[in-house]
Amino acid sequence: MKINIIPAGIYDANCYILLDETSGEAAVIDPGGDANILIDNIKSLKAKVKMILLTHGHADHTGAVSELRNEFKCNVYINEKDAEFIKKKVPIYGNENENGDKFLKEGDVLHFGNYEIKCIETPGHTPGGMCFLIGNVVFTGDTLFQRSIGRTDFQGGNFESIIKSIKNKLLTLPDDTVVYPGHGPKSSIAFERNNNPFL
Repeated sequence: MKINIIPAGIYDANCYILLDETSGEAAVIDPGGDANILIDNIKSLKAKVKMILLTHGHADHTGAVSELRNEFKCNVYINEKDAEFIKKKVPIYGNENENGDKFLKEGDVLHFGNYEIKCIETPGHTPGGMCFLIGNVVFTGDTLFQRSIGRTDFQGGNFESIIKSIKNKLLTLPDDTVVYPGHGPKSSIAFERNNNPFL
């Protein structure tokens, strides 16, 4: 699997373009802004975008959803709890036209090309936070960062929930699992278990 990482939008949220080089199918995680840059990158890969996945509903992770959905005619997946926050226009969540059209929950499995995406509910940063596991790689959004965790002081955030999510859902993954967060550099489950001051 080829992974293109493009920090996008005003907060440099990591947008991940995942490409199955055999089939040419792709999945996009958290297109947070700079739609033209993302679209150009996807077109340069000659990728067929099958889906857009949102780790959560904050605007810095949804800012280019509308443009990419229109360009590639694909579904957008989000947890229903965060979709409700978007509908209610809760501050710092995305706009209604950036909302998902398919809902994700714990245990859902999606496919693009030859890859299987396991969906993991990790509430705490937001009520509907999701992580996506593909083989030995996990995309953690704003739940888990290198040496840090997501903020919980925004509406819908909960510190006890995010710690529980990380310990019960992420730290149980194999040590060599690569962590691709919503902001900043990649890490690993073993590194975070041993070095993250919040854990």
